[in-house]
Amino acid sequence: MTNFAIIVAGGSGSRMKSDIPKQFLLLSDKPILQHTLERFLAYQEESRSSLHIIVVLPARDIDTWTSLCEKHDFYPPVQITVGGATRFQSVLNGLQTIKAAEGLVAVHDGVRPFITTDLIERGFFTAAETGTAVAAVAAKDSVREVLPDGSNRALDRSRLRLIQTPQTFRLDWMRHAFSQPEQPYYTDCASVLEAGGYPITLIEGSYENIKITTPEDLKKGA
Repeated sequence: MTNFAIIVAGGSGSRMKSDIPKQFLLLSDKPILQHTLERFLAYQEESRSSLHIIVVLPARDIDTWTSLCEKHDFYPPVQITVGGATRFQSVLNGLQTIKAAEGLVAVHDGVRPFITTDLIERGFFTAAETGTAVAAVAAKDSVREVLPDGSNRALDRSRLRLIQTPQTFRLDWMRHAFSQPEQPYYTDCASVLEAGGYPITLIEGSYENIKITTPEDLKKGA
């Protein structure tokens, strides 16, 4: 059975204060997206599993990515598809390229280049057992909730988890969940699956598995 990875790489450079989309910024002399893809390709080689990788990019960025691959002599065996206006639409576009009837799908942020092969493997393993596997880490800082009236209150951080990717699901569950109309509170795939009636299983993520969003994040990874 073939498993799938949808790598969502539709970000801009706004919070990075850059004209270059953040997934194309250099980290250790290679584009961030290249680092991310290399981790999934390493997992494929180590596990000797059949993994089909789909990279979702804005139409305007496909030529740029092709040029970067040529410049860095990087020709990964992946499928490129065009993203949508939102993350939900981009994941749906990636999902619609999959023709298989069954399998597991890992969805990962293109700008999380420090993903480990172990975390990828645990995602697929857990999703095969439970249908879902969402990487998460415990909150380190104290957390407060701001209420509608402007007041705030402390929350028990021991009960809170910060959600990461990869988020891995049964293919048939994903197809059903993503047939729902898009909602504003769909901030990740887990929220879509949960709204579709599916239980979410959390797996231990990694504090190193950061999403590069700001210049400070880029310095941490340098």
